[in-house]
Amino acid sequence: MKSTVTALLAAAVTFLAPAIARAHFSVSSGPGFANATQEIVFGAGHGCAGADTYSVKIDIPAGVTSVRPLRSDFGKFEIEKNAAGDVIAVIWQKLDSELLAGDFGYYKLAIRLKVPNKPFTTLFFPTHQTCKASDGTVTTVHWVGTTESHGGGETDEPAPALKILPARKAGWNKYTVPADISDLSGFFSDAQIVWKGTAAYSPNAATAELAKGTSGVTELTELKANDEIWVRY
Repeated sequence: MKSTVTALLAAAVTFLAPAIARAHFSVSSGPGFANATQEIVFGAGHGCAGADTYSVKIDIPAGVTSVRPLRSDFGKFEIEKNAAGDVIAVIWQKLDSELLAGDFGYYKLAIRLKVPNKPFTTLFFPTHQTCKASDGTVTTVHWVGTTESHGGGETDEPAPALKILPARKAGWNKYTVPADISDLSGFFSDAQIVWKGTAAYSPNAATAELAKGTSGVTELTELKANDEIWVRY
């Protein structure tokens, strides 16, 4: 397997681009890494019905620890804790004097946190965005949908989603996938190539085409729970 992929990679240049967040309120800093402390940035792409964003509340999902919010364009933050002392939400709110006359701004809100040790899963951060118009009208949008495809009857606005990638080293890494993965691009966008047996996947079009044209190699399109894979970064 490794000799085959070496030939494939030698014949192709890998161009990897970060995933583009499509949700209006989304994680804009890219994926998280399992069991690692890192800064996660949330982006508010727009306000509500033409009004400026007034406050944002981000719910912290279970398993996320070491939560340390950063100050933002909204100024200071507040936190909510449960009875055990765990941070369960972070709230930012503007002063009335700093509200814009309309929906003109893009806002970034950052939280430094420890990502759970759950590679190849998606972590959702339900978010509540409140906007205030110049006439005092207040509107709240709840970004709480947790269906990854946001189809099949999903009616809620999509919650910001953090893809959790496994810890890795440069070169080959062996993993066991904990659950089914139907969209390989979501977890392997920065990989050179992924192998399961004689099936291969690459986010790079040139490498993928070379794999398809190699005798004995089939296209890897999905993974099932407990599949063992080799990934080269």
